[in-house]
Amino acid sequence: MVCEATGGYELILTNALWKEGISVSVVNPRQVRDFARSRGLLAKTDKLDARVLSDYGRVNEPEATPAPNAARVELTELMDRLGQLNQMRTQERNRLEKGSPSAAVRRSMEEMLRLLEARIGKLKTEIDALIAADQTLHAKAERMKEVKGVGEVTAASMLAYMPELGALERNQAAALAGLAPINCDSGHMRGQRHIHGGRAKARKALYMAALSMSRFNQICRAKYQRLIERGKPAKLALTAIMRHLVVLLNSALKYPKLALN
Repeated sequence: MVCEATGGYELILTNALWKEGISVSVVNPRQVRDFARSRGLLAKTDKLDARVLSDYGRVNEPEATPAPNAARVELTELMDRLGQLNQMRTQERNRLEKGSPSAAVRRSMEEMLRLLEARIGKLKTEIDALIAADQTLHAKAERMKEVKGVGEVTAASMLAYMPELGALERNQAAALAGLAPINCDSGHMRGQRHIHGGRAKARKALYMAALSMSRFNQICRAKYQRLIERGKPAKLALTAIMRHLVVLLNSALKYPKLALN
């Protein structure tokens, strides 16, 4: 069977299919939509979508999506919730910093921040316990943390949002994270390369790690400085560090004896 990724709503269907031993491919909705446009189908209804998905599956024969490990599913949900709580904490801090003439409102914000801090701390403890209890997740997390600048949150994010790491080629790892520059050439014209697509949650974790590594990891700091000295924007230099990091993490898991740092 073929279905689109729908922000989590597809999980009820895919879990039922995996339970019955039925293969299913979860495909990118944008690619299916582009496929429909290539056939001149601009209208969109449930019946048309079903037909397009069926045609897409027959023409492209996408690989079956493997049933995820139960521990990894739990980890992904916990990491999603951690991200939500972190966002809520940032929003509440911003409201408090703006100030309010009402003492009652300020007290409410401070109480909410204390509650969020406690919930975030508890959630991190649960994430650590989950990883420690699963032999495969624990081994991968420890291996990734051997890279200077990669901490528990980055390792957990990669386990949750890029479980394919260790089974990819270097270019595949960069592309999956949305960190592979895409050519824009025509004839003699050579356009500027840009990154596009990929997994936003994984890329966000890599960005935070890259900020640290550009300052404290000797190899990455030197790479960052070389790019800056060549006149590259700071954001582009950080993107290069992110790409280096995801390729390094993939290699670290793929080749356990590879020396890091």
